[in-house]
Amino acid sequence: MTAIKHALQRDIFTPNDERLLSIVNVCKAGKKKKNCFLCATVTTERPVQVKVVKVKKSDKGDFYKRQMAWELRDLTEVDAKDATKENPEFDLHFEKVYRWVASSTAEKNSFISCIWKLNQRYLRKKVEFVNVSPQLLEESVPSGESQSVAGGDEDALDDYQELNTREEQDIESMMEVCEYAISNAEAFAEKLSRELQVLDGANIQSIMASEKQVNILMQLLDQALSEVDNIEGKLLSYEEMLQSVKEQMDQISQSNRLIQISNTNNGKLLDEIQFLVNYMDLSKGHIKALQEGDLSSPKGIEACINASEALSQCMNVALKPGHDKLMAVKQQQHLFSELRDAFARRLTNHLNNVFVHQGHDQSSTLSQHTADLTLPKHSPLHRDLLRYAKLMEWLKNTQREKYEGLSRTYVDYMTRLYEREIKDFFEVAKIKMAGTSKDGKGKFGLHGSSGKLTGSTSSLNKLAVSSSNSRRSQSSSLLDMGNMSASDLDVADRTRFDKIFEQVLSELEPLCLAEQDFISKFFKLQQNPTLAQAENVDDADGTVHSRSTSEHRFSISDKDMVRMMMNKIFQSIETELNSLIALGDKIDSFNSLYMLVKMSHHVWTAENVDPGSYLSTTLGNVLVTVKRNFDKCISGQIRQMEEVKISKKSKVGILPFVTGFEEFAKLAEAIFRNAERRGDLDKAYIKLIRAVFHNVEKVANESQKTPRDVVMMENFHHIFSTLSSLKISCLEAERKEAKQKYTEHLQSYVINSLGQPLEKLNHFFEGVEARVAQGVREEEVSYQLAFNKQELRKVIKEYPGKEVKKGLDNLYRKVDKHLCDEESLLQVVWHSMQDEFIRQYKHFEGLINRCYPGSGITMEFTILDMLEYFSSIAQSH
Repeated sequence: MTAIKHALQRDIFTPNDERLLSIVNVCKAGKKKKNCFLCATVTTERPVQVKVVKVKKSDKGDFYKRQMAWELRDLTEVDAKDATKENPEFDLHFEKVYRWVASSTAEKNSFISCIWKLNQRYLRKKVEFVNVSPQLLEESVPSGESQSVAGGDEDALDDYQELNTREEQDIESMMEVCEYAISNAEAFAEKLSRELQVLDGANIQSIMASEKQVNILMQLLDQALSEVDNIEGKLLSYEEMLQSVKEQMDQISQSNRLIQISNTNNGKLLDEIQFLVNYMDLSKGHIKALQEGDLSSPKGIEACINASEALSQCMNVALKPGHDKLMAVKQQQHLFSELRDAFARRLTNHLNNVFVHQGHDQSSTLSQHTADLTLPKHSPLHRDLLRYAKLMEWLKNTQREKYEGLSRTYVDYMTRLYEREIKDFFEVAKIKMAGTSKDGKGKFGLHGSSGKLTGSTSSLNKLAVSSSNSRRSQSSSLLDMGNMSASDLDVADRTRFDKIFEQVLSELEPLCLAEQDFISKFFKLQQNPTLAQAENVDDADGTVHSRSTSEHRFSISDKDMVRMMMNKIFQSIETELNSLIALGDKIDSFNSLYMLVKMSHHVWTAENVDPGSYLSTTLGNVLVTVKRNFDKCISGQIRQMEEVKISKKSKVGILPFVTGFEEFAKLAEAIFRNAERRGDLDKAYIKLIRAVFHNVEKVANESQKTPRDVVMMENFHHIFSTLSSLKISCLEAERKEAKQKYTEHLQSYVINSLGQPLEKLNHFFEGVEARVAQGVREEEVSYQLAFNKQELRKVIKEYPGKEVKKGLDNLYRKVDKHLCDEESLLQVVWHSMQDEFIRQYKHFEGLINRCYPGSGITMEFTILDMLEYFSSIAQSH
């Protein structure tokens, strides 16, 4: 085993700087015996690493190889299986359990003992040794193989010291002196031993020679010890003396520490007092301003504003924990609460008086505005009240109930004031709409004066009915818009109505915007939602706490508050506007066009300024009514078209609703030139033009005096001309349709009329074409008894030139009777008839040449004769 150990040390462990301390020959339990060695090793370099290495003999040769290694620190348990009986089996517990069978029990015990010593020396880790004899786990082991394997090597490892360079040189020089040092080692060792004995004897003699000196040294040491004892006594006495000083210094240090704590506390107390004094002290000037400040003068108002802001800062100061329990703080908070309540009452009473006083002053100036169509300006009132805006904000944050009470009072007074102003304003507007002369007497007997209005709503409604009835013959529908004198009169009336309506809206718009702006600024109501403001609330003991208005679950936003106040103040505007619109609609239904344009423009303007404003909402509601009246006006015109009746004894001519549509379109285009709601007019155009088309055809079908084609031709020509001149983009399809209908009925009328001057000739050639259509060859038609050459000559002789001219003259007179003078289509129709007659002449000649070839039969007149006939007839008439 020793030889194997040296071989393993030389071949495997020395190259790795390791020393082999113990070895055991083992094989795995329960398997075929494949022997290997477990080796306990340590590294020669520090820090020392202890390992258990498995070494196995190679299959290919007579040498050993390293197969596996475990760190000793990973070992958790060593199980020797039996502590009393000899058993070569043992287990090592690393990451898993390894079961081994040693070649002998002695080798196993030696290996386990070595493992125990290495653990105690290098790791001191608690490795459990189970079923191991206590004798193996001792520091010193009996001499034997165990001593030589484990302990000897381990002690040698501890005592071994490497020779330095000088020691190596000394040994080499000494071995050079003795030539036989290498050849005869025993003689060399014996010589060294003799020399060592000589040196030891010399040392002993030297020591004995220095005994006297040693005695002297001992006496000196005794004297030094006595001096040390003396010095220690003195130090003890000094220490006793300093002990009392130490106690005094400790007392002084304690006293200084107490003084420092007292100073710190006094500083903190001073800071707290300064904080309370700085933030909870209201100056006498502010207190006097809150109690006695003049709320009617600018300086007094400014002083009250500063004092209220200072009071709010004092009441809203963030107190530290415990401050509210101080009596002085409670008293100061109670004083602040009393000052706040007293000033809030005084401010509320003063503003109530201001509202009442200003309301009376404004009502006294109403009479000077009644003669003119203007509304009184409230800018002086707003300017005076805006001085109190900051005080209202203070009241809103501190006394919400009084703030809301003031807002209700303001709304009540201003509602009555505006109601009187708006009512009188609209009375003047209605009178002006009805039409008043310079002497104050209206067209229909309604009197007005510059002092007070005598008209009432009922009288104005009667006036509207009377005015509407008186004008029904002028322009109540499209049927009568063609009357030029009445139309000129209507233009003046409508222009006046348009100006009055525009003036009404122009007066209302700045009034509402100014009032809404004032309410927002004076009552501090932001149009956009803002963060909730803090509100102070008193407890029963006078303590002030701060809470957020957002805690009021049912509180309304500032925007809703402004809307509610404006709705209340101007609650009569929408009613009066609807009444005025109804009056204008009764006076003239076409006034709805003016009102739609004006109202749309003002709604658009108001929405651009503030989409959520009261003015925008109200005008939007009224615009719905105006749009409804406009649609009703269009429906009324269509209904009147459908109810039109024509005279059976006179020619139809241009239908009145056709000319009426032309006038309506011209009027509407002038009104809607730059309007925002062009789409409404385009829809109305479509409805009206389709109704016009339908009713023109209806009248044409019912016409007895005038041919249907003439009625259709003239009216659709007029419609086409109207749409072409106005260039209405949405009616482009209808314009093309009107042109198509006009062209179709012109051609139809010309063809039907030309069948009469050459009636027999026309019937003859229709028979010829019928025979050809039945399959008779054209050159064989002349052999037909009814259509032979003799019959053709007989028919042609009946229409000499004079007879044809006479027939054309009669046709011209008949066409002249059918056509109306307004449209001037006679020459157009006559020229079309000339073209059609020439076409028929050429057609007849072609039939004669094809069906009667070589007969020499020709008409009694030529194309030049026809042109001369048509020209002379047109000139003669």
